[in-house]
Amino acid sequence: MRNALAEPKTQTDVRTPELEDGQHLWRLAKDTAVLDLNSSYSYLLWCRDFADTSVIARIDGEPAGFITGYTRPENPDTLMIWQVAVDEKFRGHGLASTMLHELADRTGALRMETTITDDNAASNRLFQAFADQRGAGYDRRPLFTPEMYPDGHDTEYLYEIAPL
Repeated sequence: MRNALAEPKTQTDVRTPELEDGQHLWRLAKDTAVLDLNSSYSYLLWCRDFADTSVIARIDGEPAGFITGYTRPENPDTLMIWQVAVDEKFRGHGLASTMLHELADRTGALRMETTITDDNAASNRLFQAFADQRGAGYDRRPLFTPEMYPDGHDTEYLYEIAPL
């Protein structure tokens, strides 16, 4: 017999971030404990200057995730994804994928780039699945290697996904 008290439906809103969302982006990035955390100031600037190439997701009004990106100045048909974050309690339900597709569709980008370290299995899966779902090819190669960093950062591999 089915329970008479059905679970309430959740409402997901994926939209362009506003200036006030900068604080939520910072907290979400911080709470992942895996993203390189930038200053709260930088997330405010991001919401002001790169909002059109970024998204924030809210579930039932609560900030649940974000993607920051920008178009490459020398290649404006390429969307570079900088950070992807999903709050721990909302992971495993395809929110990152939903945000990524929304952003690609909204920007009309023909190509997408991102960088991912080898140990970030979730991001590697996300972008490979995105390329597969779009029927796009992807190329992966080292972009920033440890000797380039002053702090011993791991190699960031550039993913090039096209055509979208």
